[in-house]
Amino acid sequence: MSGVPVAGDPPGESAGPRRYAAFPGVLPRPISALSRAATDAGTRVSALARTLRRRWDSSLQLRVVSTTLVVSAVVVSLLGFFLMQQFQANLLRHAAALDYAQATDGLTLAESQNLVFISPYSSARTVMSDVVNVLTAGSQSSGVNYGVAVALPKSLAGPHAYVSAVDVNLPELPAGLIRQTAALRGVQKFSYADLPYPAPGSPPIPGLLYAASFGSGYQLYYFFPLTQLQQELSTVLQTMALVGVALVFLLAGIAWMVTRWVVLPVARAAQGARRLSTGELDERLEVRGSDEIGALATSFNEMASSLQDKMRELEDLSQVQRQFVSDVSHELRTPLTTIRMAADLLFESREQMQASASRSAELLQSQLGRFESLLADLLEISRYDANAATLDADLVDVCDLVRNSADVAQQLAERRGSRIEFRLPAEPCVAEVDRRRVERILRNLLVNAVEHGEGRDVVVTAAADRDAVAVAVRDYGVGLAPGEETLVFDRFWRADPARARTTGGTGLGLSIALEDARLHGGWLEAWGEPGHGSVFRLTLPRAVGAELAGSPLPLAPDPADLHDVAPPRLADAGSPASAAPRPSGTEPS
Repeated sequence: MSGVPVAGDPPGESAGPRRYAAFPGVLPRPISALSRAATDAGTRVSALARTLRRRWDSSLQLRVVSTTLVVSAVVVSLLGFFLMQQFQANLLRHAAALDYAQATDGLTLAESQNLVFISPYSSARTVMSDVVNVLTAGSQSSGVNYGVAVALPKSLAGPHAYVSAVDVNLPELPAGLIRQTAALRGVQKFSYADLPYPAPGSPPIPGLLYAASFGSGYQLYYFFPLTQLQQELSTVLQTMALVGVALVFLLAGIAWMVTRWVVLPVARAAQGARRLSTGELDERLEVRGSDEIGALATSFNEMASSLQDKMRELEDLSQVQRQFVSDVSHELRTPLTTIRMAADLLFESREQMQASASRSAELLQSQLGRFESLLADLLEISRYDANAATLDADLVDVCDLVRNSADVAQQLAERRGSRIEFRLPAEPCVAEVDRRRVERILRNLLVNAVEHGEGRDVVVTAAADRDAVAVAVRDYGVGLAPGEETLVFDRFWRADPARARTTGGTGLGLSIALEDARLHGGWLEAWGEPGHGSVFRLTLPRAVGAELAGSPLPLAPDPADLHDVAPPRLADAGSPASAAPRPSGTEPS
């Protein structure tokens, strides 16, 4: 059955365009200012989002508590909704049963009036008034709040219908409901109805409507408002909401406490691991209990003790090795001096010897020079290992150091049929550096580039910016395989073990060059591709102790340069050798 229609809402105000008064002398805000404000707001929101994201990623406890809070809120909301539906259905069912019993008793009482079976044309008003008075008296005595109406349809009453109603506005009842009620035998409950209650003109409220026919065409209507039931449901809903919110936060607090018990020991273990990784080998965790956390602390302490013992063994062994290298290097210098004197004497007299003896004297002279270089490099390495290397910095022009360091490499390039091309800026590249160490770095890089350049030219580029100076040595030789950019600086490392050294290198040059660069607080980096040559870039700060943020020169060459087998000749390029390259800041690779 369809209920009684609810009266429509009052018509609202027309939604017209909003008008603003124009005040003289007040100009609209510039669009650029609005754009800046929007940009600033977007920047702040982005910064806040990044901060929250970092916090979310770095805090296990935050993730667990937040997830527990959200899941608990969803579960409590679903359970509360289900319980509220069940509670409301039970209350409505109980109220409907009580109201039906009340309406049935009222129908029985109305039918007990003898006049209701007399023709309605004679005393309808009197009959309806008597019935209403009897039924409303029962309402007042029982204390139940409901409305009663007794009606006589016009189809039976003729043109002058007598209708008597108490607490119910009967004109709101539709004609279809009246026709259905006329055919009823007994009490019928209709859907929830909205009627003006307790009197015409009152705002409609929901309730249960019962109807029945009795006597000779009379109709009885009972309307039971659900106002009190709604108030009870509202009170229960508020109570459940408060309990649900308290339960959610209680679960979040429990999750916070539980995760804190787990996260705190893990955080202490992570902090201890960080300290252990920085060299604090005495770091230990406090063991509390014999559970999993206690087992973790015990294992961490055992690992730290074992690592400390191993590090001490390695330090002792390294100390012995460094001392051995240093002692051997020093001890070999005395017999080497004697051998050198004898070798020089033989070398000066080689023209008076036979051809085989003369050749042996020349080989002895060259190998002694290599042996001396090896001893000098070993001594230098031992100084770095013992942290005994010092920096004798002076303000010099790095471009002059580049030219001064190319003597040995120039001679080697001439023998190989190649040349060294300098692309140096016209302005001086002045920096506080140790002249001897920087010249040694550049000498090693140049000799290495010529030796592995496969007879092609070598390009040396220098540049400077406000904070740093850089020198890049480019060759077009065999190049470097992937992963060899760092291995090339290892001691005695060779890309091809079967490749013979033609310049008498010791295998320690690039290792010493790397240590020299680090001593300056600079970078020494390598790039290479097989068949496209390699680039070694030295970047040094202009001032001693300054931090490097970038390099004035790129490490990798332009992609177009990779297709060149050899660098363009100066005559073909049409630019002087001193042309300054375009600086481009890069980060260390």
